[in-house]
Amino acid sequence: MTPPPASQAILRPYRPEDRDALFDICVRTGHEGGDSRHLYLDPELLPNIFAAPYVVLEPDLAFVVEDGGRAVGYIVGTADTASFVARYRREWLPGLTDRYPALVQPPSTPTEAMTDLMHRPERMVLPELEAYPAHLHIDLLPSHQRCGYGRQLMKTFLTALHAQGVPAVHLSMVTSNTPARAFYNRVGFHEIAVPDPGPVTYLGRATTSP
Repeated sequence: MTPPPASQAILRPYRPEDRDALFDICVRTGHEGGDSRHLYLDPELLPNIFAAPYVVLEPDLAFVVEDGGRAVGYIVGTADTASFVARYRREWLPGLTDRYPALVQPPSTPTEAMTDLMHRPERMVLPELEAYPAHLHIDLLPSHQRCGYGRQLMKTFLTALHAQGVPAVHLSMVTSNTPARAFYNRVGFHEIAVPDPGPVTYLGRATTSP
C-alpha cells in the first residue's frame, strides 16, 4: 500500500463537525477491522456504542486524523472506565432506548447482539482490569492503515492520559482480528487474562508513550 503524502494528513482534536466521518469510519472498520455494512442495516448502531458516547462524554480524549478536509481515523476513550459506565447509563443510554429497545430474549442476530451490548455497559467493568482504569477504541480507514497514523493517534491519547495521572489503559479486541493484534503488540500492549472472555481478547499497557 502506498501511504498518502504525510503533508496531507494532520492529527487534531475531534470536532463536532467530524460526526459523520466518525460514524462512517466506525461502520467501515466495525467487522474484524473491515466493513460491517453487510451485517448491520442501521449505520448508526455501532457508532452509538463504540464511538459517539466517547466524543460526547469524554471530548478531551477524542482525536482524529484528518486528510483532505475529512477525518479518516480516530481514537476515543475514557480515563476512568467505571465512571464512564455510570455516565453512559445515566446520560447516554436513555436517548437510545426508543430506537434500540432492550431485548426480551437472547440475541440471535448480529444486530441483536450489538443491541444487547449497548444495554449492558457494566460488562466493561471487570476486576481483572482494575489496574488499567482507562480504555480506548481506535480505528483507521484501510486507505490510511500501516502508514504510521495509528501510532501517532495512540501516542497522543496515551500522552493525554498520562497528563491526567492515569497509570494504565486497556482495550478489548475481537481475537480473530490478527492485524489489529499485531499493531497493538508493536505499540506495547500485552494480554490481560480474563476468565471466559468470549470472542475478545483484553490487552493493556502503561500510559507512557509507545
